[in-house]
Amino acid sequence: MNKDQLKPADLPKLGQRIALRMLMAFGWRILYRPLPGPRGIAVVYPHTSNWDFMVGIFGKWTLDLPFRWLAKDSLFKIPLLGKWFRAMGGEPVDRSAKTGMIQRQAERMNAADWYWVGITPEATRGYRDSWKSGFYHLALAANVPLCLVYIDYPNKTLGLVNHLVLTGDQEADMAAIRAAYAGHQGLHPENAAPIVLSERKPN
Repeated sequence: MNKDQLKPADLPKLGQRIALRMLMAFGWRILYRPLPGPRGIAVVYPHTSNWDFMVGIFGKWTLDLPFRWLAKDSLFKIPLLGKWFRAMGGEPVDRSAKTGMIQRQAERMNAADWYWVGITPEATRGYRDSWKSGFYHLALAANVPLCLVYIDYPNKTLGLVNHLVLTGDQEADMAAIRAAYAGHQGLHPENAAPIVLSERKPN
């Protein structure tokens, strides 16, 4: 067994053990190394299926860590579902108010005692030709590390083992990210975006 693989017997709370056993019942495992600090960004890739959300939620319950995740604010306006999203750690983002969004989010992160946020840089389950660059600029603005999370369907593995501190050298940073995700495939690998940043400027 991989030394990073979580086992129910190692988890202190009943809810954690139940969540992990649920994943294991469907053949999944979780590989985990302690996060490198109280704040950071969990970059989730590939994101090619609605099932990713369920795997991620059960992983969150297994770890019993208050991960947040960002989504467009319109989702949180749906009756009942919006409240559930908030209860699951969701935070709405007003994409129409783009000016200063990166800096505001960085300040929010650094004001908290513990703030890890999950971001899917593809921003869609369908194919796109690049990653959105917001996570990259946010990590630099907040001076926080990345946890490169993969949801590998062929191997049924949720991995939270690779950590990276960005240097600001975009070419070198993206090469390191590509290396960490090499060999991991989503449910629909044809929809996975190439690991390159879009040219959109930070705001």
